[in-house]
Amino acid sequence: MKMLDLPNSKLRASNVVLGLMRIGAMRDEEIRDLVGTARDAGVNVFDHADIYGHGRHQCEARFGEAVSFTPAERERVIIQSKVGIREGFFDFSAEHILRSVDESLAALRTDYLDLLLLHRPDTLVEPEEVAAAFDALAASGKVRDFGVSNHTPGQIELLKTAVTQPLVANQVQLSITHAPLIAAGVAANMGGLDQSVDRDNGLLPYSRVNRMTLQAWSPFQKGFFDGVFLGDREEYAELNDVIDELAAAYGVTPTGIAVAWITRHPADMQVVLGTTKPGRVTESAAGSEVPLTREEWYRLFRAAGHTLP
Repeated sequence: MKMLDLPNSKLRASNVVLGLMRIGAMRDEEIRDLVGTARDAGVNVFDHADIYGHGRHQCEARFGEAVSFTPAERERVIIQSKVGIREGFFDFSAEHILRSVDESLAALRTDYLDLLLLHRPDTLVEPEEVAAAFDALAASGKVRDFGVSNHTPGQIELLKTAVTQPLVANQVQLSITHAPLIAAGVAANMGGLDQSVDRDNGLLPYSRVNRMTLQAWSPFQKGFFDGVFLGDREEYAELNDVIDELAAAYGVTPTGIAVAWITRHPADMQVVLGTTKPGRVTESAAGSEVPLTREEWYRLFRAAGHTLP
């Protein structure tokens, strides 16, 4: 498992993250098996959000009920959560952030979050409100590091007009087939090509210049929860042929190659898994350090349907 020293923090994190948005209906022993398998594979980052589950904080509560860490173990894992989405609106008010973090800590049965992310951009954001909440959380020790999710460079810069803590990470959607984050830059300045439309406002180079770690969610999804591309030979026959060939060459499963396509990028991204299957975690972790060549990486890119001018 490749480990990353996340810039602007003291966090040493695996480049594969276990997301826990689907554990609400799982039994305690199933959750423990999933988490234990992840730990055995070298995963040390566990991703939550206050909205995951059927009811606020449900998945966090299931995790807290099923998994217990000794103080020494707790220091070796990274627990992150997200805040800001409410029923029908977004809310980055200081009051909501502070209240939700307290509820997350109680549900997770931990004294602190290693990383707190603002979940979806609140267009009514008042940076001073966010700054007040972050200052209070940092001073109390309830949150050690901060970041965002699904934010553009301009939205991050707006927050930084008041927020003084480094914004360590940005969690965004990315897979081989859903890659506007990368593909737009490859086809820059090409009129009439949809791929050339920059939907992220230069987020990838911005993140590299400002040393913000990108966390890729939905790494196996075709699009926005449209199903997985792995094994889909109706839409992605050529891509799956290339994935299968590379999987055999590197001694991993196709899942491992899908992970490796993301982790191979020099931006040092993390891959956030959404699986509840321990075997899928093991397969994903095996792709953590697969050294795809430039030619192989671009071959996957082209096979997914992206234009290489």
